[in-house]
Amino acid sequence: MNSREVPKSLKNWFLAHFIADLIFAIPLFLFPEFTLGLFKITSLDPATTRLVAAALIGIGGASLFSYNKNKESYNILLTLKILWSITAILGLIVSIILGESPSSLWIVVLIFSIFSITWIYYKIKLK
Repeated sequence: MNSREVPKSLKNWFLAHFIADLIFAIPLFLFPEFTLGLFKITSLDPATTRLVAAALIGIGGASLFSYNKNKESYNILLTLKILWSITAILGLIVSIILGESPSSLWIVVLIFSIFSITWIYYKIKLK
């Protein structure tokens, strides 16, 4: 791999991220009350839930559309993904600790953490 190439493993992670985002985003967008109910969240605003779904679709879609792009494109998207995942993790942890959200959201924290660690690893690797 030369210094301008994007590792195949990173491309695969971007594809996996697209799929994961859609798995969460589509039900959140179409059925917010039912989907959040699966995580024992009973107090919700459907518009805010759909806004989160739209963000997931946008970020996941960017992962798909960047699949064959250059290293610079991946680097920019990695920065976006790192910012998104870290702030999401912090927001979820604060909400859980303050008792504003159910502890069932720890699984979502875990998923975001796996992706965040992956994005940070590749951000360092692409330098």
